[in-house]
Amino acid sequence: MKRLVVLGGGESGVGTALLGKAKGFDVFVSDKGKIKEKYKEVLIHNEIEWEDETHTEAKILNADIVMKSPGIPDKVALVKQIHEKGILVVSEIEFASKYTNATIVGITGSNGKTTTATLTNHLLKQELKVGLAGNIGDSFAKQILEKDYPNYVLEISSFQLDDIVDFKPKIAVITNITPDHLDRYDYKFENYIASKFRIAENQTKDDYLIYDADDEVLTSWLGSHPVQSTLLPFSLVKTIENGAYLDKENIIITIDNDKIIMPTRSLTLEGKHNVKNAMAASTVAHLLKIRKQTIRESLENFQGVEHRLEQVLKINKVQYINDSKATNVNATYYALESMDAPTVWIVGGVDKGNNYEELFPFVNEKVKAIICLGVDNEKLLKAFGNMVDVIVETQFMSEAVKIAYKLAESGDNVLLSPACASFDLFENYEDRGRQFKDAIRNL
Repeated sequence: MKRLVVLGGGESGVGTALLGKAKGFDVFVSDKGKIKEKYKEVLIHNEIEWEDETHTEAKILNADIVMKSPGIPDKVALVKQIHEKGILVVSEIEFASKYTNATIVGITGSNGKTTTATLTNHLLKQELKVGLAGNIGDSFAKQILEKDYPNYVLEISSFQLDDIVDFKPKIAVITNITPDHLDRYDYKFENYIASKFRIAENQTKDDYLIYDADDEVLTSWLGSHPVQSTLLPFSLVKTIENGAYLDKENIIITIDNDKIIMPTRSLTLEGKHNVKNAMAASTVAHLLKIRKQTIRESLENFQGVEHRLEQVLKINKVQYINDSKATNVNATYYALESMDAPTVWIVGGVDKGNNYEELFPFVNEKVKAIICLGVDNEKLLKAFGNMVDVIVETQFMSEAVKIAYKLAESGDNVLLSPACASFDLFENYEDRGRQFKDAIRNL
């Protein structure tokens, strides 16, 4: 009996443990932190051995295969030992994909991947049986075990791609690549780019790679690192023969001379970046033979993603917007770009080596006041201190919202778009976004 050790007892870890047990592995789950009660109950109910708040080396280093949670860096001593012993280390998507013959759509990128994955799923599910997994919802492994859909849309992070071996999506999407998580890639941007492009490394000419042709990082990398896949680029500024482009008010998608035209006014999501997300998702839908009418209607009724430019409430003619999911500068760039009124901006958290310069034009043009919400705000104060009349610091969401309420006037926006990770003051970006929404409702 082969031994599967799962490092990390979260959603992907527990899903992998269940699938592994069903496929005849001797399974052991080990988590250095605390495993949540709901996951403990699943493990106990399924008679899977587990431990938390420790790693027992003797029970780990005898594995045949290790599934490592994406949150655990390769630099950790235990992971190094596992590699030194020649034990295969894989991510959940690698492990689980061996047990399905489904058509897989894999979506990665620094920004826009959640919106694109959710929108793609929304377009496909009108006519196909499809599961949405990866970084969203129930784990991929668990869905294969319980539902085994014929199609999956996976939102995939670079960390999950770092530990693939044979994983190959039929359709890969790279939304864009901007510097993010560089702390995990020796602060080398090219390491991070290479990691994202692993989504296409096992693809053949029968598979597809959909990507943003306006993103210089992507186009120059493809120029020097060609892939086997059939390329389907999308662009807002170029005319694309095979792929998608914008012609005045219409999105035009062509695949093998089969053309569809989508009016952009039918998009419920605002902002240029969402035109791109819609292009990527519609190209996938067109490839998988979803009818034009269905694609058009689905784009019209798509509601967006929680914590991503989410309009919360209007109070005294001030619009409050939750963009807590903006955990890097590029995401905040899109948020500020789409503001059409004077904005009180709530920003800050754990800085991942951010360069705020690309935000300067928008801050000068649109931001009237800045509220820094983090443990250490020195870098923000230095970057923006001279640009706005009012810049204040706080470490409490309730206080940040009260200050914003006082500063905002009729017709203004209050935008939470932190450009940083949330772990200094919050559990995660969802917790940060929920606290923001609760604070607004308590005004």
